[in-house]
Amino acid sequence: MSIWRVKPVSAFEADMKKSTLKKVLGKWSLTAIGVGAIIGGGIFVLTGTGAYYHAGPALALSFIVAGIACVFAALCYSEFASILPVEGSAYAYAYGTIGEIFAWIIGWGLILEYAMGSMTVAVSWSGYFNKLLKIFHIELPDYLTSDPASYTGEGFSMNLPAFLIVLFVISILVKGTKSAAKANNMIVIMKVSAIIFVIIAGAFFINTDNWSPFIPEATQIIEKDTTHNAYGFSGIISGAAAIFFAYVGFDAVSTQAGEAINPKKDVPFAIIASLLICTTLYILVSLVLTGMMNYQDFNPLGKYPDAIKAPVAYAFDIAGQGWAGLIITIAATVGLISVLMVMIMGQSRIFLGMSKDGLIPKVFSNVNPISGTPKTNLLILGG
Repeated sequence: MSIWRVKPVSAFEADMKKSTLKKVLGKWSLTAIGVGAIIGGGIFVLTGTGAYYHAGPALALSFIVAGIACVFAALCYSEFASILPVEGSAYAYAYGTIGEIFAWIIGWGLILEYAMGSMTVAVSWSGYFNKLLKIFHIELPDYLTSDPASYTGEGFSMNLPAFLIVLFVISILVKGTKSAAKANNMIVIMKVSAIIFVIIAGAFFINTDNWSPFIPEATQIIEKDTTHNAYGFSGIISGAAAIFFAYVGFDAVSTQAGEAINPKKDVPFAIIASLLICTTLYILVSLVLTGMMNYQDFNPLGKYPDAIKAPVAYAFDIAGQGWAGLIITIAATVGLISVLMVMIMGQSRIFLGMSKDGLIPKVFSNVNPISGTPKTNLLILGG
């Protein structure tokens, strides 16, 4: 009964044999889950702030540094996933190594992370969706796009698009992991295709003078009453810290180990593959962006004050290719659905693992025999 007790590997193996989750995920579906979780709207935003405030054209090196840092964590997840191929991710790994109390803390930490992440992504999706509607001259009233805390008008208000996208994602997830994986695969293909298209199209508008010097000399950026150190080698490192958020999500693959066809091989493959794919895309986007626009032009107080908010779209606008803004908005709008889907899916599997171990109510470990998903769990989380 000790809170320090460790769950033996034999107990995990027994759980795997008794699991009623359907094993339907191959290595590429798992990889798509990782890519779907990692790539969101951040790739189109963080590049501008990272280039101007930190690394300049050397932002590509910042992505490499951040990617290397993530690889070490990814290798740890891969090693654990091959030993304990169960749902629960870091919660299960902690329970099998350092004890129940740490597993309980980590489990609730992950639940909070996925909950806050899901809420944030839903609201971000609402913003991109409204931006997309405005391109087609459709504008929703403020009281249907603002939560009560931020609504400046009088009377009723709610963020209706954010509310509806959560319901839409839950409706997909409760049907079954296989159908959810198919939907995620389609979204990821669309999202990655749009990014590759932007990279190839942007390459035609690169001015190599914008890359000189590739690593600008260390300096201080003064904005209003604040002073900020930037560029040089330290700028590359601080840039890596600033854009590290763009890599969050690869660990979501390990939450699906209980539904993997061959978890001991496929989960480690998917974790590393998704990280390498996203790192490559991030590096190419940063090179294209800093080649199309001088890094100093992302100054929010300069001649292009809005460039810092949507740097990639703005770079194409300056190049006279406004169509790219539409593609980027569509890619971000569609792409965020897969991020939300993977986050809610991951959160439900951590609930499932904790419930099986008796650390939260048993209702969260009920698996629907038809869909093979923790349906009750998902509906409660969706609510």
